Amino acid sequence: MTVLAGPARLDRATWTARAAAHEARTDALTAEHRERQARREKHPVHDFLFTYYGYKPGQLRRWHPGADVVLEDAPERAAWRWYSAGPVEGSVMPDGAAFAAEKPELATLVRAMLRRTAARPGQFGCFGLHEWAMVYRTPEHRHAVPLRLGQAGTDAVVEGHELRCTHIDAFRFFTPDAVPRNRLTPTRETQPALEQPGCLHAGMDVYKWAMKLGPLVPGEILLDAFELARDIRILDMEAAPYDLSDWGVVPVPIETADGKAEYVRRQRGFADRGNALRARILEAWLGEDAG
Repeated sequence: MTVLAGPARLDRATWTARAAAHEARTDALTAEHRERQARREKHPVHDFLFTYYGYKPGQLRRWHPGADVVLEDAPERAAWRWYSAGPVEGSVMPDGAAFAAEKPELATLVRAMLRRTAARPGQFGCFGLHEWAMVYRTPEHRHAVPLRLGQAGTDAVVEGHELRCTHIDAFRFFTPDAVPRNRLTPTRETQPALEQPGCLHAGMDVYKWAMKLGPLVPGEILLDAFELARDIRILDMEAAPYDLSDWGVVPVPIETADGKAEYVRRQRGFADRGNALRARILEAWLGEDAG
């Protein structure tokens, strides 16, 4: 994880060096995806961050310094969205006030999601069963891969556990038979009240919130959020009911005690990483922490 401790004003040599380092790091992180795209090849695990969230490698590659950080001698960025003129001729800076004025509802939502999620205790009893609930008692599955335990075995795992999903963007894909088995009924309206740091999808969404803030989030933090989302996605699919052995995925068998223990151990680590990133985004954007 990168710790930023730079000045509020960056000379051209400094900011262009940081931009170049960001581009190189992005290229390394997205190389395999771009190679698969060139071959028109899909991957059921790693394509998710680019297809579900809809952010392309080119967007991820664009470095920004963060809200109100002045870039000296940067006339080429003068017309960039949410950039304003800086205090000296030829300088520019990402303008947090301009973003809030243009996108007041989004600004309010993102701040609430980051602060409230970090402030709540994590819940660690879901065991990744949201993916199992998405295929419960149905022959039609979102992913064209076989079930590791077959349909009957998968249904039995769901029926042997309590579903505790708190995340609307997982819950909305539950099968009709799985919906009433969930302890809660998450909605878009209740999302700020239900989101909690133990949720894998909430951890992946830190990347989404960072992208939505655009130039107000330093590029280094954005890539840390992308790496967190990538790592979470891997566990999400390792713990899923699918047989992904053709893609080299070794399952975390959450239907067993050992599998549950491994899942929770890694889940707790992701919760800590997610909360650290929420705090860093709030500090860079608004000068506040997530406490």
